[in-house]
Amino acid sequence: MKNKIGIIVVLILIAVFAVIAFKWIKHRMEYVITDAVFVETNNLSNISFKRVSGKIIKFYKKEGDKVKKGEILAKIDPKDYVLQLEKIKKEINSLIFKKQALEEKKDRINKQIDKNIQIVKISLKENKKLQDSLLSQIKGIDSRLSQLKKDRERFLNLVNKDLAPRRKLEEIETNIDVLSSQKEALLAKLEQLKLQKQSLNEKVKLTKIKKLQIKEIESEISSLSSKINSLRKSKEDIENLIEYTKLRAPFDGVIAKRFKSVGEIVSSGVPVFAIYPLNDIYIKVLLEETKLKGVKIGNKAIIHIDAYPDEYFEGVVYEISPAAASKFALVPRDITAGEFTKVAQRIPVKIKIIRGKIELLKVGMGGEVEIEKK
Repeated sequence: MKNKIGIIVVLILIAVFAVIAFKWIKHRMEYVITDAVFVETNNLSNISFKRVSGKIIKFYKKEGDKVKKGEILAKIDPKDYVLQLEKIKKEINSLIFKKQALEEKKDRINKQIDKNIQIVKISLKENKKLQDSLLSQIKGIDSRLSQLKKDRERFLNLVNKDLAPRRKLEEIETNIDVLSSQKEALLAKLEQLKLQKQSLNEKVKLTKIKKLQIKEIESEISSLSSKINSLRKSKEDIENLIEYTKLRAPFDGVIAKRFKSVGEIVSSGVPVFAIYPLNDIYIKVLLEETKLKGVKIGNKAIIHIDAYPDEYFEGVVYEISPAAASKFALVPRDITAGEFTKVAQRIPVKIKIIRGKIELLKVGMGGEVEIEKK
């Protein structure tokens, strides 16, 4: 009885082993298995400070941290740029004050010129009216004097011949004297009006000179405006430099490497971080050429990462290199001398991860891949 039980147990074990062996052989026939596996990315970017240099005073992220686009990663001391900004701000404010003072002066002179022009125009108009009135009066007096002088000549002849009384002649001469005095007074007033007109014309000339002064002020204002605009551009540039003292993430990703430490002096363009986008991670497989048969684009792949043995990752083949990895080595093998040892070449295969916690993966991790064969 015991022998029968023993035989049954052996047969069961043989059957179990046969099933396991069958499954193992079947799996080996359906899948290509290799451990030449690495987590890779196409876009590992070195991040550096732009246009600024100085001492790093703070890091906000460390290696392995996830970052969002625009997040601050590190900062250098902005003190020198802040001092430059304050200096330019003071210069701008000083020039703006000068410009405002000149504009006020220009407005004041303009108002004065407008007022003077208005007064001069009214005065010239009034002067002309008075001169015309005086000339009209003088013309009337000249006409009357001419007539009186003719009457005096006529009465003088009559008086000499005793044909008219002398009293009449004296009356005419008195009228001539009165009119002559009136004419002299009017001529004096006319001369005063002419002098007044000359004075008004001088004021017009002074007004023109003040207009030239305004042009000079406008030219100075324009020059100050140009300087202010130039300084404002410099101010904007320095404000940008101050913003550049904050190193920001260019995209969503993961910090792969930090090259500098707090207190180090860095120059513009020197790498501070290496960062890669999380959604750009893929699995790179260096597959032996002897295992390449049946591996096609679109084939399913099961990925095992050494760091996470309990995590399941699944992917698909999306690229198979047309050349062996050895062709891209920095120092390719020289076989022209006839020295040659046959070695199985490895073909780079890229696998896109479609399932699993991709955020756990870090560039450079290793593992094992099983690629379905078709």
